[in-house]
Amino acid sequence: MENGLYIGLSRQMVLRTGMDLVANNIANANTPGYRAQQPLFKEYISDPKGGRDPISMVTDYGQYDITKPGPVSVTGNPLDVSLSGPGFIGINTPEGVQYTRAGNFSLNNNREIVTPAGFKVAAEDGGAIQIPAEAKDIRIDKEGRISTENGEISRLMVREFTNQQSLTPKGSGLYQTTETGQQSQNTEVAQGQLEGSNVESVREMTRMIDISREYQAMQRMLQNDHERQRTTIQRLGRPAGS
Repeated sequence: MENGLYIGLSRQMVLRTGMDLVANNIANANTPGYRAQQPLFKEYISDPKGGRDPISMVTDYGQYDITKPGPVSVTGNPLDVSLSGPGFIGINTPEGVQYTRAGNFSLNNNREIVTPAGFKVAAEDGGAIQIPAEAKDIRIDKEGRISTENGEISRLMVREFTNQQSLTPKGSGLYQTTETGQQSQNTEVAQGQLEGSNVESVREMTRMIDISREYQAMQRMLQNDHERQRTTIQRLGRPAGS
């Protein structure tokens, strides 16, 4: 008699996860390089003790990123870069090298190129990228080479991955992966531009409404099932002839 309750609750838990992802997507609609996330579902078969038939429920077992690029805007900032192609820029973090599509960089007090969170942008050899104090003109070419009026000084670490879904979001626009990235072959760097978020706000708002309605409908179904069970118990508990 409680099978409907289990099935309904499993669906509500999945809807809650979906709502969390939608809310996060909407919150990052203006975050450079952000990629929208979607939940992954699968059927879960439970074989309850004493039951003749298995129960088919739903469970969420992960998420995946929408990998299409976001819109590119021209900023004119020499330390802003966007990527055309599947690559990611390496960033040095306390947890090792992580990767990003957000190219809104700046200089710290040591004139090292850093992310908004203060992490150092990685050079091709894995080190930091430092701009000389006397440099007046910073240029970044399509292959990620960084130069000033006095010549080339470094090169951005740009990596491509066989499976982009292996990159796990870690916050601050960064992704972490155990996959060894390959030096970029199909990615070009553009200076003075930024890739925006690929979140489609109208679609995400529509999804939020749909999830909310489905959650409410499931709540009504569970309430009706509870009332049915209560009525059944009351009727079965009446003395014969009453």
